[in-house]
Amino acid sequence: MSKLNSTLESEVGPSVSNGPGSLDVVDKLLIRLLQEDGRMSFTDLAREVDLSQNATRLRVQRLRQSGIIDIVAITNPLTLGFETMAMAGIEIDGPLRETAAMIDTIPEVSYVAICSGRYDLLVELVCDNDSQLIEIVDQRLRSIPAVHRVELFTYLDLKKQTYSWGTR
Repeated sequence: MSKLNSTLESEVGPSVSNGPGSLDVVDKLLIRLLQEDGRMSFTDLAREVDLSQNATRLRVQRLRQSGIIDIVAITNPLTLGFETMAMAGIEIDGPLRETAAMIDTIPEVSYVAICSGRYDLLVELVCDNDSQLIEIVDQRLRSIPAVHRVELFTYLDLKKQTYSWGTR
C-alpha cells in the first residue's frame, strides 16, 4: 500500500497525526470522495482507497462518530419555499460565547460565527418571509441583553453554497 499512500499523499496532502482526530491519507481521500458524492457506496469507496468494504465502512463510521464529517443533503433554502435569507453582522457588549450560544437556540439561525473585525458575530438566518425576519431581529436578537447593534445583509439570490473545501 506504500505506492497507493504515495499517490494519495500527492493528491490529498500528508497525513495529520496529532491526537484522536488524526487523519491519514486514506481518511483524507475518503473525505474528498464523500464531499464529491456523499451517496457513494462503501463498495465504490473501498475500491478507490484500496481497502475492504468492511474496513472502509469502519473508517467512515469513525470519521462520523468523531465529528470530523457529517453526511447530509445540502439544499438551497430559496428553492424550498423559504423566501428570505440574510446574514446579520452583530456587535456585542458582553460575553461573546454566551451570547453566541443564546443566538444558536433560535431555530431560524443556521450559522453562528464568532469573528474579528467590524462585527463580533456573523449569523445566517433562513426565514419564511420578510415579516418573520423582522420579528426575529426585533423580538429575539435585539432582546438579548449583550446585543448592541444588528446590521442585516439580505440575500437577493444564493449563487454558491459549498462544503467541499477538502482536508489539509
